[in-house]
Amino acid sequence: MAFDSKPKFVTFDMNGTLIHFRINDAIRRTLGDRLPPEIADEFLRAGNAYRIDECMGEWQPFHQVVAHSLERTMRRFGMEYRESDAEAVYEEVPTWTPYPGVTAALNRLAEAVPLVIVTNTDNAHAARLVENLQAPFEVVITAEQMGVYKPRLRAFEYTFDKLGVTPDELVHVSASPKYDHRPAAVMGIERKVYVDRGFEQDEHWLGYERITDIADLPVLFGLPRP
Repeated sequence: MAFDSKPKFVTFDMNGTLIHFRINDAIRRTLGDRLPPEIADEFLRAGNAYRIDECMGEWQPFHQVVAHSLERTMRRFGMEYRESDAEAVYEEVPTWTPYPGVTAALNRLAEAVPLVIVTNTDNAHAARLVENLQAPFEVVITAEQMGVYKPRLRAFEYTFDKLGVTPDELVHVSASPKYDHRPAAVMGIERKVYVDRGFEQDEHWLGYERITDIADLPVLFGLPRP
């Protein structure tokens, strides 16, 4: 057991942590032959960077984050951007499903502690993605509600206020040190779990528990494996 006291809530990032965030696949499908295979990997890495850059300012609707980041990436690579490109990518979001084992682990953990989502998704898509998770969440907090995106610190300030908690009363779970664990550490959340999905580097100095199998999450709270 990693945590010696029960938190008031376990807060979760959703896309990329619980939901398989397939935006790169969606971009590849949408652009098709317009995305030359020899630049595809570099193009998608740049797109990821532009998306986080779009999240660093004041809040804008998520469809605009998708559109602006895609337009900037395509302009950088000398490609023609079409509004329909971003629309097609955005409309795929609510069709994404959980990683294997996520639903079972969440339902197991919910027996011991209330679960909360803190997501960069908008209200409409968050509702549909939470349905896809098929697990009981006490509260779902979206970027649209917060008026800001993670990794902005205001996202965590909003979460503390919404839940009526202090940082020591939470455990935060995410697959992203960049979007979640860095700002969580700054905001004083000491109990953190990094679900290593292989798409970001391990930043162990942030002081989290690292797991590679979501089935290990309930075990950190003293629950036996099913």
